[in-house]
Amino acid sequence: MGIIYHIATVPDWSRAREGGEYRTSTRGRTLEQQGFIHASAEQQVAPVANAVYGGKRDLVVLVIDEAKVTPGLVYEPVQGWDQPFPHIYGPLNTDAVLKTIPLVADADGRFSFLN
Repeated sequence: MGIIYHIATVPDWSRAREGGEYRTSTRGRTLEQQGFIHASAEQQVAPVANAVYGGKRDLVVLVIDEAKVTPGLVYEPVQGWDQPFPHIYGPLNTDAVLKTIPLVADADGRFSFLN
């Protein structure tokens, strides 16, 4: 079972659970605006959080079972990164999310993540 991760706000994830699908690509961008939902490998979560979500509260990490993702899932290179990132090309079905983990910054405002 391959596991991927997505950083979500608590309100976005709450709306998704009510509606059965998640439609936020990344901070401030919808699936429709971006064309896909950004996801990452475990070791990519903290660097992405620190680059994109600095100063943000009310964050959770969605722990996603790749095998349960119904839209297309493609690993693609991203400039400046050694490893490709998983991108989900459609609304994420909420039943693919195994659990959520709170993502909280330390006293210096930095995120760390190990599942």
